[in-house]
Amino acid sequence: MTTDDPRLAAVIAAIDAANARDRKQIEVDGRREPAELVYGRRMSATLARIAPDASAHLRIAARGQHIERWTSPRTAYPEGRVGYLKWRNDLKDFHARRLGEIMAAAGYGADDIARVGALVRKEKLKREPEAQTLEDVVCVVFLEHYIGEFRQKTDPDKLAGILAKTWNKMSPRGHEHALKLSLAPEIARLLEQGLAQLRHG
Repeated sequence: MTTDDPRLAAVIAAIDAANARDRKQIEVDGRREPAELVYGRRMSATLARIAPDASAHLRIAARGQHIERWTSPRTAYPEGRVGYLKWRNDLKDFHARRLGEIMAAAGYGADDIARVGALVRKEKLKREPEAQTLEDVVCVVFLEHYIGEFRQKTDPDKLAGILAKTWNKMSPRGHEHALKLSLAPEIARLLEQGLAQLRHG
């Protein structure tokens, strides 16, 4: 599967059409747009910066990372870590399945579909370069676009730990791109606090 495969454009368009049905809207450049549609575009743009020669598998996985995520709300699962992990794992399977359906409709075969599914599930993270690149993109998008909103509803000490765990998920290349972001001084301070806590934990 090459990056100039004409089926790729059809898959990206189908992912966007699905995510355009998200009722939650956010403001981007003065316009209100579906939240998951915006997220997918941000994932693709960040992937293009981090890995401009990314495979079509990785490009599909990045664009569809959150496909129709709103259909499986966190509130549908029990509170606590066990419920959270169940929700996250079910979401990965759901996203992989939906991307597989879209890819099959565009004419992709089982091997390509399985590869994208493995990426979306983050299988062999840290040991599989493309899965790690996808994780880097996820983390950079979070830090660049969503940390401000997250900060408003999260206790500072808890946020420090989340930032440190996010940092530790990234590769050196991910760190390089994260350091290029214009993060608020308070975010940088909390990251240092969280990393120190992990070191001395």
